[in-house]
Amino acid sequence: MPNDYATTFKIVDADDDGLISAAEMTRLMEVLGQPITLEAASAAISRMDKDGDGLISLEEFAAYLG
Repeated sequence: MPNDYATTFKIVDADDDGLISAAEMTRLMEVLGQPITLEAASAAISRMDKDGDGLISLEEFAAYLG
């Protein structure tokens, strides 16, 4: 459900700029007790990043999870 994705997205988007960065992904994984390196977060971002800007939009996030 898109609203579920939006809620989760807003939690991860710590600076509320409408995009998820590798740094935000790294912080999320630390909070979840699964710390990852910035390089691993960047790799995860690149798998979801359809427009090549190095950031994840809500649309890219929902498409990846959906």
